[in-house]
Amino acid sequence: MPMIAKLVPEETVFFLCDVQTRFKNAIFGFDELVLTIGKMLKIAKVLEIPVVVTEQNPKGLGNTIPDIDLPSLGPLLLATIEKGLFSMVTPEVKALLHERPQMKSVVIFGIESHVCVLQSALDFIEAGYNVHVIADGVSSCNKEEIPFALARIRQSGGYITTSESAAFQLQRDAGVPGFKSFSNIIKEEKDNTVRSLQKLVQHRAVL
Repeated sequence: MPMIAKLVPEETVFFLCDVQTRFKNAIFGFDELVLTIGKMLKIAKVLEIPVVVTEQNPKGLGNTIPDIDLPSLGPLLLATIEKGLFSMVTPEVKALLHERPQMKSVVIFGIESHVCVLQSALDFIEAGYNVHVIADGVSSCNKEEIPFALARIRQSGGYITTSESAAFQLQRDAGVPGFKSFSNIIKEEKDNTVRSLQKLVQHRAVL
């Protein structure tokens, strides 16, 4: 029987992978990708989930695009890490996670699906983490690469989900005090969710 890996807020870290200025005009569905990321960061704030951001060679590729409101995360933004590795599992990330042994799950969104996202997912899986990749929150320059990358992650033991499904897994209970804020985000993001799913997921074969 396959392992069941549920998302629990207190045991989860969000990882935003390399959504930088130089990629804006190169990535398939970039605007829709950014919409999903914005929603995930709103969820992070409501559910108090920490976020780690990486930037691949920012001197050449620029910093995280300003459309993504990282300062609004406050102390939930654990770090913005410059990297040369394609994988997000850098020594700095390993140190951050070592300091937080309660963390069991990582949720990944960003680019590119078949390079940094894939290599990060494989490294996190190898390190023993439950890896959840947001299907409407990842992309590549060539959209044809995306389903193969997600299939590779799933074959290796990762979990492919959507932003809304992951959000509801993390929320868990409609009876808790914070549910109204969560529900408001889901309602506010409804049109953006549809747009992102139609652009980034609709034409992919079922994995």
